[in-house]
Amino acid sequence: MLSVATLWIPFTIIAALGQVARNAMQRSLTGPLGTWGATNIRFLFGFPFSILFLAVVLAATGDKVPWPAPVFWPWLLLGALSQIVATGMMLVAMNDRSFVVTTAYLKTEAIQAAIFGFIFLGDHLTWLKVIAIVIATVGVVITALRPGGEKSFAEIRPTIVGLVAAGFFALSAVGFRGAVISVPGVTFVTAASCTLVFGLFVQTLVLTIYLLARAPDVLKAILGLWKPSMLAGFMGAFASQFWFLALALTAAANVRTLALVEVLFAQAVSYYSFKQPMSARELFGIVLIVIGVALLVAV
Repeated sequence: MLSVATLWIPFTIIAALGQVARNAMQRSLTGPLGTWGATNIRFLFGFPFSILFLAVVLAATGDKVPWPAPVFWPWLLLGALSQIVATGMMLVAMNDRSFVVTTAYLKTEAIQAAIFGFIFLGDHLTWLKVIAIVIATVGVVITALRPGGEKSFAEIRPTIVGLVAAGFFALSAVGFRGAVISVPGVTFVTAASCTLVFGLFVQTLVLTIYLLARAPDVLKAILGLWKPSMLAGFMGAFASQFWFLALALTAAANVRTLALVEVLFAQAVSYYSFKQPMSARELFGIVLIVIGVALLVAV
């Protein structure tokens, strides 16, 4: 039976499933909306759902709406702004490379999250957990490599973009964890839900102002595509809700390493939706990811 302390495991798996679905939806909207338009839909259309989630949580827990302490806000801004940059860079990389390969590069964030979590939050990891993170990360790198491919700028650019995006996602995870654990006097579920509302509000505000100033036609296009955008926004808020619940219970590195199961989900989406087959090399990398994730959960 799962204890509260181990609930981060199913929370993370559910979040990973939701994120793969959201990424696929955003990818299909990048063409008509552009990179930042497709990025904004996860925040603009996700924000109302986050309020709904918080209302349900408050009704279920009996908690009152918390007003976070001053220390909450720097962590929130780190998480929110880093995620904006990371999401935009992710969509740029997805335009240049396959869905699976881009997802694989992004998952190198796990080892970066371990470093940032230790530096900024003092999150402690045992040597066995570090080994598990390294094994899973090696599996991701093997999955992402393309031996024998032409080493042109066209190949290097999406690789660099994907890896830098992973760094910003790692900073985002650490920032949001810092925000969630700094909300006092409520259950961890309420703290996570409250952080999600404030985070999506900041992200929606920043990107909407940017688009109003630089590309107002994109906002009109977003409203014109409100049906697919609404679904992508819901999936984004749904995935983020479970990410935040997991981050409330354990270190960002643990969450982001277990989230490497997303590579398996992305492979399935890629095969059935985008007709991108899996090679023997990718299969070997996936085996290493499974070993690393299994070790992480076991220890």
